[in-house]
Formats: sequence, C-alpha cells, structure tokens
Amino acid sequence: MTEAKEHLDKIMQELRRGTITIGALSQLSEPQYGYSLVTMLSDKGIHVEPGTLYPLLRRLEKQGLLESKWDTNESRPRKYYLLSKTGKEVFDLLVTEWKSIAASLDQIIENKRGDENGDD
Repeated sequence: MTEAKEHLDKIMQELRRGTITIGALSQLSEPQYGYSLVTMLSDKGIHVEPGTLYPLLRRLEKQGLLESKWDTNESRPRKYYLLSKTGKEVFDLLVTEWKSIAASLDQIIENKRGDENGDD
C-alpha cells in the first residue's frame, strides 16, 4: 500500500464517522431496526458495518435524539428506532450545516483548481 493510500484511508475513516450519523438520522423519520437501516444506507451508497451502527444508535438514543421500541411480535425481537422531536430538530440543523460546509468546500476546491490551471 502506498503512503498516500494509507493517509487517504485514515482520513476517509474520520470523514465517514460524521456522515454515518447524518445518514442514519436521515432514514429514521419512520421506525427502522438496526439491520434494516444498514441495508437502507448501503442501498443508498453509505456502507456501514452493523458493529459501527448499533453503538451509534444507542449513543443517539442516550443523547435523546432517537426513541426506541421493542417489537416482540416476530420470531426474533427487534428494537425499532425513530427520530425524537429533538432528533428531528437536530437533523434539520445538521443538514443546514452540512450544506454550508459542502458549499464552502466546493468553492475552495474549485478556486484551487482554477489557480492550478492559471485561471483568475
């Protein structure tokens, strides 16, 4: 593995931590259980391991951003998660922040490319 690839892997891991939180919150306006959420996110291009997602869901629940309810009607009990009122508000604020950060980064990246190509 090249040195650049090693650095990229570490930076991508850091970047993914925050994006997984936003991705998970975005899918919880309707109740979802852990594995269904893993599948939904994967289908949308956000690959997350169950061992990463389950602790995140528990942490978000503890912070009051999610509510949960056990469904014991199936052969295997499942814990369903749903955005709380506070969670919806936090998600909306996160989306606004994300869009602002992404727009700023797009502008910085495009300006850098313009500088490298001799554009003013």
